[in-house]
Formats: sequence, C-alpha cells, structure tokens
Amino acid sequence: MAQRRRDQWSTVLLGLAVIVFTLALVIYPEQGFAAGIAGLKVFWDIVFPSLLPFFILAELMLGLGVVRGLGVLLEPLMRPLFGVPGIGAFALSMGLAAGYPMDAVITARFREQGLCSRIEGERLLAFTNTADPLFMIGAVAVGMFKSAAVGGLLAIAHYVSAFLVGVSFKLWGRRENRTEPVEQVRGRGSILIRALTEVFKARQEDGRPFGKLLREAVTESIMTLLMICGFIVFFAVMIDILRLSGLLALIGLPFVFLYHLFGIDTSLVHPTLAGVLEIDIGSAQTAAVTQAPILQRLALVSGIIAWSGLAVHAQVASVITNTDIRMTPYFLARFLHAILAAGLTVLLYFLGIGKAAAHAFAVLPAFTSFQMANSGAPWWHIWWTDLSVWGWAIACLLTLSLMLSLMFTLRRGFRIVAWHVRLPRR
Repeated sequence: MAQRRRDQWSTVLLGLAVIVFTLALVIYPEQGFAAGIAGLKVFWDIVFPSLLPFFILAELMLGLGVVRGLGVLLEPLMRPLFGVPGIGAFALSMGLAAGYPMDAVITARFREQGLCSRIEGERLLAFTNTADPLFMIGAVAVGMFKSAAVGGLLAIAHYVSAFLVGVSFKLWGRRENRTEPVEQVRGRGSILIRALTEVFKARQEDGRPFGKLLREAVTESIMTLLMICGFIVFFAVMIDILRLSGLLALIGLPFVFLYHLFGIDTSLVHPTLAGVLEIDIGSAQTAAVTQAPILQRLALVSGIIAWSGLAVHAQVASVITNTDIRMTPYFLARFLHAILAAGLTVLLYFLGIGKAAAHAFAVLPAFTSFQMANSGAPWWHIWWTDLSVWGWAIACLLTLSLMLSLMFTLRRGFRIVAWHVRLPRR
C-alpha cells in the first residue's frame, strides 16, 4: 500500500514537472529552439563522429568472439583488483578511448549475453564510466581553459580516482545472494590456447556471417546514437529554460549557503548546477568564471567531469533498461568519483603538477604555495597555510578512501596467498 502511494505521488510530481516544462517552452519558444540547435550541433560535430566507429567496432568484436578471448587473458588481473571478469578490461579500454556512455553500452551487452552477473555488471559500470582524454585535454583544457597543462592535471586526477572507485566497489554486493553463476573458462593448458579456444567457441555460437554482423552492428550503433542525440538536445533545452525562468537560481540557494560556509567563490554556483545537469555546459561555464580562484575552478571542473551530468546518467539508464543492472550503485559511484577527482586535483595542484597551469593562467596570487616553496618553506607548512576548509574536508575523504582501498587490497592479497600455500587435507 505504501509503495503504491509513493508511485502515485511520483506520477503526479512527474506529470506536473512535464506540464510546467511544456508551458515554459511555449513562453520561451525562440530560446528553446536556439538551445535545441546548439545541442544538436554538439551531437553532430562532436558526439556522432567520435562515438560511431567505436560503437561499430565494439559490436564486431563481440560478434567475432574477440572479447571473450580477451576476458580469458585478463581474468587474472581484473578479478583480484576489481572483482569483475576479465572482459571488464574491454569495457574499461573502450570507455577510456570513446568516453561516455560507451562503457554502459558494452556492460549492457555483457549482461544480455550472460558474460557477467548483475553484481559484476554494477561494479563494472561503477568505475568504467570515464571521460576520454581528448575531451579533457582538447575540449576542456585547451578549448575552455586555454592551457594544455590543465589537461594533464585533470586526466591524472580523473583516471586515478576512477581506479580508486573500482577498487572500493569490490565490496559492493558481497553480502547479497549471488545471481546465476557466470561460466568461466578453466583448464590446465596455456592461457593463450584457452583464449583462442574461447574465441572460436564464441564465434561458433554467434554464427552470423560477417556481412550480416556488420550490418546489424551499424544499425544498432546508429539507433543508440540517435537516442543519445535526443538526450543531449532535451537537456540543453531544459537547462536554458531553467535559467530563463529563474528556477535555476532558486535551486542554487542551498549551494550558495554551502559555498559561503566553506569559503568557495559563490560565482561558481551557477556552473555547479549546470554541471549537475550536463557536463559540457557545466565545464564551459566553470572555465568562464575568471574571478574565481583557479584552484577552485579546476577542482569543480574535475568533479563535474567525474560526475558526468544527469544527461549522461539518463543515457546510461536508457542503455541498461533491458538488463537487471540497478542505477543506485552507479549514482553512488559517480558521487564518490566526483569527490575523489576534486580532492586529487587539489592534491596534485599543490604537489606541483598545476604549477605550469598557474603560469599559463598568469594567476600567481592564487598559487601562493609555490611562492612559499621557492622561498624554502617546508611542504607541510604550505599545506597548513594554503589549504582551505573545503580542501581539508576533501583531503580527509580522499585519505580515508585510500586507506580503505589499500586495506581491502592487502587483505585480499593475504587471502589469495594463504589459499595457494595451504596444506592439503588428509
């Protein structure tokens, strides 16, 4: 009864939100049209040409059995580190190369083909959801911040924090009942022979001629990209309507209070809200707020990229809708990834990687730690004097996550060693 009442209330609220948004489009038709054209331009100029080849290649590699072979080769690496099968390395590598939401598409395909369990799919989706290096270095660093040094800083923080999220999410689902066991290739022969055997077996099970496989790969990739295009255009229009109607400023009032409390420039509130909704718009608006300190801007952009925006989350939800993979662990992972990425950005900035970025920006007053370092002050004094309250909070969370991840990894390693050296029973 309570669940039914909650469903009724959610239906009413969603219906009202849709009605309000429709009326806003009637009130602001020209602005909505312009925002839609801008979103469509982003899709056609950037998203479509960059993702289409990767989508087609991923479908071909799945159909040809190459992914199954890679899974056998990489099982000894992925299973101890992240608690996922070896095929997870394929989703990780394709996500690194193509960015959002490539990893979700591949993970959904794994689950549909029974190559991973539900818990393994949720773990995999938690840490493979990464931005591609071209976006961070080319679009954000060079295009928005006008400094290539920023790209290296953001990329290192982004990928290291994604690795930490993956290690941490080994704990996810340990107490739940196991779903159907995923068949694993075992044997005493060479791992290369077992991998080739699995490739041939997977290809035989698929059975489609290469021409048909290529046609279906192109068709499914185009359909997925058209769905992504719809989400990009919809969220671009929604963000502009929220800004014009003043609702965005109303939603930002709690952020203003929090930013005042932690000493963060309040001019970053609007970019933060835009970044919560859409990654590209939020990153661009953060880079444009030149009056805010560079460290705060870099930390915010790093967090926005790791969070990836509700537009990407909607794309991921639509991709995995035919599977039993849940969105709750995905949201938790994105939140943790954003915190870790922002914290690592602050840490790397003070350790010296951001020095070149500071010179490129010519904002040396915001980079007083390096002035103190040149004057001979010890590094701990630099941290004590320059790191703000919000920086200390993020640093503490980062340290705690590192300790937990290291402790769990060592514990797992000791268990593996003990299992291998235990005496046989008599």
